[in-house]
Amino acid sequence: MMRQDDPRKCTASFLARRGLAIPVRKMSAIRGDPIVLNPASPRFLLRSDVTNAVRSGIMAIDCSWEKAEGVFMTQFPGTSRKLPPLMAANPVNYARIGRLSTVEALSAALHIMGFKSQARELLSLFGWGETFFDLNEELLRRYARAGSEESVVKVELDYGLEETDTRY
Repeated sequence: MMRQDDPRKCTASFLARRGLAIPVRKMSAIRGDPIVLNPASPRFLLRSDVTNAVRSGIMAIDCSWEKAEGVFMTQFPGTSRKLPPLMAANPVNYARIGRLSTVEALSAALHIMGFKSQARELLSLFGWGETFFDLNEELLRRYARAGSEESVVKVELDYGLEETDTRY
């Protein structure tokens, strides 16, 4: 948690207050080899990353969009993965490709790795949460079935999405 946003509006802070996420404020506190959701990563998150996620967890970097470029260039401990392009449902960035809130990014990662009920549970805490699934239903389904980076790129091409549009 970079503490760059208003904690009353921050989805990561909300999850932490509810006991659904563990806030990490120092990189030295990161243990194991978690999946780090990072749009600057050269590799996509795939369903096959599930073993690592179950063993060491999933980590989302919560920062302001205005400072995201610099933050995501930082080397974080863990296995860096980017999410494929998805539309945001949060009120600030509604329907913008890749401008996901922290909870949307975590939920998408869970869904792609096969934890669909947990993904929906996280977003059910937000009035706009179900909209995320309405906007991305087919994409999430196809990304969850993609067995390789090439398969993800094919989905992007099928939908006219470009890899460079992903910047959650």
